[in-house]
Amino acid sequence: MVDYHSTGQPHPYGGNGPGPNGDYMAQEDDWDRDLLLDPAWEKQQRKTFTAWCNSHLRKAGTQIENIDEDFRDGLKLMLLLEVISGERLPKPERGKMRVHKINNVNKALDFIASKGVKLVSIGAEEIVDGNAKMTLGMIWTIILRFAIQDISVEETSAKEGLLLWCQRKTAPYKNVNVQNFHISWKDGLAFNALIHRHRPELIEYDKLRKDDPVTNLNNAFEVAEKYLDIPKMLDAEDIVGTLRPDEKAIMTYVSCFYHAFSGAQKAETAANRICKVLAVNQENEQLMEDYERLASDLLAWIQRTIPWLESRDPQKTIPAMQQKLEDFREYRRVHKPPKVQEKCQLEINFNTLQTKLRLSGRPAFMPSEGRMVSDIGAGWQRLEQAEKGHEEWLLTELRRLERLDHLAEKFRQKASIHEGWTEGKEVALRDRDSGTASLAQVRALLRKHEAFESDLAAHQDRVEQIAAIAQELNELDYYDSPSVNARCQKICDQWDLLGSLTHSRREALEKMEKQLETIDELHLEYAKRAAPFNNWMESAMEDLQDMFIVHTIEEIQGLITAHEQFKSTLGDADRERGAILGIQAEAQRLAELQGLQLPTGNPYTSVTAQVINSKWERVQQLVPKRDQALQEEQNRQNSNEHLRRQFGSQANRVGPWIQTKMEEIGRISIEMNGTLEDQLSHLKEYEQNIVEYKPNLELLEQQHQLVQEALIFDNQHSNYTMEHLRVGWEQLLTTIARTINEVENQILTRDAKGISQEQMQEFRASFNHFDKDHGGALGPEEFKACLISLGYDVENDRQGDAEFQRIMAVVDPNGSGSVTFQAFIDFMSRETTDTDTAEQVINSFRVLAGDKNYITAAELRRELPAAQAEYCIARMAPYAGPDAVPGALDYKSFSTALYGESDL
Repeated sequence: MVDYHSTGQPHPYGGNGPGPNGDYMAQEDDWDRDLLLDPAWEKQQRKTFTAWCNSHLRKAGTQIENIDEDFRDGLKLMLLLEVISGERLPKPERGKMRVHKINNVNKALDFIASKGVKLVSIGAEEIVDGNAKMTLGMIWTIILRFAIQDISVEETSAKEGLLLWCQRKTAPYKNVNVQNFHISWKDGLAFNALIHRHRPELIEYDKLRKDDPVTNLNNAFEVAEKYLDIPKMLDAEDIVGTLRPDEKAIMTYVSCFYHAFSGAQKAETAANRICKVLAVNQENEQLMEDYERLASDLLAWIQRTIPWLESRDPQKTIPAMQQKLEDFREYRRVHKPPKVQEKCQLEINFNTLQTKLRLSGRPAFMPSEGRMVSDIGAGWQRLEQAEKGHEEWLLTELRRLERLDHLAEKFRQKASIHEGWTEGKEVALRDRDSGTASLAQVRALLRKHEAFESDLAAHQDRVEQIAAIAQELNELDYYDSPSVNARCQKICDQWDLLGSLTHSRREALEKMEKQLETIDELHLEYAKRAAPFNNWMESAMEDLQDMFIVHTIEEIQGLITAHEQFKSTLGDADRERGAILGIQAEAQRLAELQGLQLPTGNPYTSVTAQVINSKWERVQQLVPKRDQALQEEQNRQNSNEHLRRQFGSQANRVGPWIQTKMEEIGRISIEMNGTLEDQLSHLKEYEQNIVEYKPNLELLEQQHQLVQEALIFDNQHSNYTMEHLRVGWEQLLTTIARTINEVENQILTRDAKGISQEQMQEFRASFNHFDKDHGGALGPEEFKACLISLGYDVENDRQGDAEFQRIMAVVDPNGSGSVTFQAFIDFMSRETTDTDTAEQVINSFRVLAGDKNYITAAELRRELPAAQAEYCIARMAPYAGPDAVPGALDYKSFSTALYGESDL
């Protein structure tokens, strides 16, 4: 056996095509007509070339059995060339004569030569005569030209390209080292490695053994024939039994693997591109549906909640009103926070969706009417206004009811005292006891009446107070006003009657006064001094039992001071009581001394010593009770002051902290400290810090609840109200979430558009330089200056103005007069990068359709994942071209519609 590779002798086949110097692998492939093939190589080539030819001829419904006999008439040779080239050859001659056969073979050889292949030493006569060496050489030339020449891997082609492809694909596998197309393939591991690299489910590579080449080769050949549609071209025993397998047979076999896998890779790439585009479209549609659903739910909740907040259903009692306040607190604590989060998430989803649509070249998303972000913001603003009004109304109603309760209790107390005082007065005034009385008795009755008038005048203020309180209760819409009015009217009517009766009785007594000579001066003095003292004690008892309401320590301190001043007068009062009782005792002593029989009691007054002592004892009992009530109220006010200071201290820490965080987040959003990932990490640290700070706000809420439960309505220790802090907290959460979303969108834009970190920093630096007020947006003139600094020709001339207006229409489509940083980044990314286009998607579908102008449902289901295949089938219109077949689908209009250029 002659080894042409090792000896440097010419190969038994002649040169056959234009390589770098005009021949295909000229050094190895030139042959001498007189040399003979190695029998083992000839056997391998016959089997391999026959299988290779049949793998193509079966497409035309035929095959060959004997390679040097079946091509002699040229008919199947021409058919083979038509199948592998896809071109039509001249019509063959059907005659049986030698000349007809030679002409057919020449037509085949001429077609081979027309493809740039230079045939050496191969003539039609040798083929017609069945020359095995020449026939095999011709088939090898065809294989080189149509199966191996077009192989290209990293700027290498043909044999070198195929070898490099094999080396790259088998590099990760143990015991495989492909250096050539003969010895490297004897153990069968290289064939198995190629299959496993592309179809790992077909080969259990780890179970193969290098010392069992026949099993390895048979396994690879059988799997390739069964699953890859590569016919078995060699026998394992022929390869193993040969010292050096035939290189051309191995190259032919391996090229079949290359074409099988490269076609699958091309289809996979096309399918991946379509899947990518469809995944983006499906994700965007899901985001749109989610936005519509969340927006509808949130707006419905707002519309349900506002009427409840705007309702004004006043209650009659403080407990009922406090229950309404508790319901409002539960709304603030339980029902509203999830909705705040939903609103924030809705805005984030909307911004993310618009960013993804811009990045994928789709039209901007326009929500349904009434569900715009601005509509949700307007509804939310109405909700918060209604919420503020509802809370103010609740607190005002609580103050009103507290005032009403205090006034009603005060009215009942004063009315009871007055009714107690008037009891029996009408009967006494109607008595006509003066008709049978002595002069002394009449004078006594007159003086007694004068004292009564004095007492009556002293009680005028109380009646006026009772009427004033009843009037105020009516003005404040007290729920039990009818009973109050009835009682007040009864008191006033009785008061008028007492006045009339007093006047009548005085006139009667004065008629008899001239007949009276004397009245016991001591009784008179007693009566005169006892009456005001008695009024003082009654007033003192009334004051000591008077209800009071205060809201500050200063107010309770004033009451305590007044009470202390009252107690300081008790010594003088006690001495006055002793003097009055002394007058009574002196009168009694004189009467006994003179043997006079005094009438029972003092004729000038009903205020007896027993009454004075009883009331004085009552005053003495009420003083310590008043002390205790004032002390308890002082303790309550001290507790309230503690609550004020506690809330003020916490609020004065939380308020500045929220403001500081807002300012720090604002600085992060406009400064360029590190990469976008660094900024995002920094912002998320801030977000975590804010979340961890929430217990401070919850503690403040608890303290605020204690303040409201204590009915504390003002606090001089802090300018912060709970409402301000809640709004600030919600704005802080919304701002950090929105800022994180903006940075994520910038990262998404950068990654999707391939923008480098340096470009992103340059864009941010340019934007910040011209954003003079650090407001996060550029005005038209600032944006023009920024464009000029980046090299855009938008100077103040007609052409520059037109170009600037075109750019403004892109970055500010709504005509708001400002350019945000996100819009600026989107514009710069469109100017500097490229994205998938409708034309690229159309070309990808054309690959899957096998270069047809339409595609079928079966092809879509075969090449794409099930969900995305059904997505395409449901949306593709029927194809109506001249080459349409039943079930044909129009992928061109579908691809165009994906980018908003037409409707599905």
